[in-house]
Amino acid sequence: MGNRLTVLGSCGAWPESGRACAGFLVEHNGFRVVLDLGYGAASRLFGYGLPDAVVVTHEHPDHCADVSALGRAWHYTVQTDGQPRLPLHCTPGTVERLAAMEPRPHPTELFEVHDLGEPAEIGPFRLTAYPLPHHVPNFGVRLTAPGLTVAYTGDTGPSPVLAELGRDADLFICEATLRSPSPSPRYLMTAAEAGKCAAEAGARRLMLTHFWPGTDRAAAAAEAGARFGGEVLVASEDLTIAL
Repeated sequence: MGNRLTVLGSCGAWPESGRACAGFLVEHNGFRVVLDLGYGAASRLFGYGLPDAVVVTHEHPDHCADVSALGRAWHYTVQTDGQPRLPLHCTPGTVERLAAMEPRPHPTELFEVHDLGEPAEIGPFRLTAYPLPHHVPNFGVRLTAPGLTVAYTGDTGPSPVLAELGRDADLFICEATLRSPSPSPRYLMTAAEAGKCAAEAGARRLMLTHFWPGTDRAAAAAEAGARFGGEVLVASEDLTIAL
């Protein structure tokens, strides 16, 4: 079985028609990890089957709302057969949001919750999280397995930590929400800034994501490519790439 990444959702804030918000499915030798699951991403995930573990970078609903849908699917189709809870690595605020949506069964009855801030082993992956600037606690995540490293920012403003997060990654998935820099403090980035971060990290490939609805994605890729000499990919729903 090969290694691949599938884009489940690529929008930030809310999904454009026909798209979904943040979500990625990473597969390594048959083990499947979901990175974020925002509005509309669960229905796309279900087309590929249920995952083995979930990682949620922060509590904003465009990154975690559909974890509730996954919890229901797990509860009614898998957990009823006596399977254990589904591992969920997230922030405390994420659990609170999920519980507010569906308190019965409580998320902790569906998910084996782990603090995202703590390093962990997830199947074949070593998970390392990096706190990054955002409106709420947010962690960039780095998944490392033999011969493979995938890094993902979640949502973030510019930060020197991004170079460490994406260091020599085979794929650096980087948020590119803004069309132009905003005043400080900065909690989101532009595509040009994403390209700069990927270059500083020495990443092999860059994937832009978390596009504000209506963004010219081709223009965003060009802006990132002006700063990054490697391959620039644009996240698009159901895009699958080999890792």
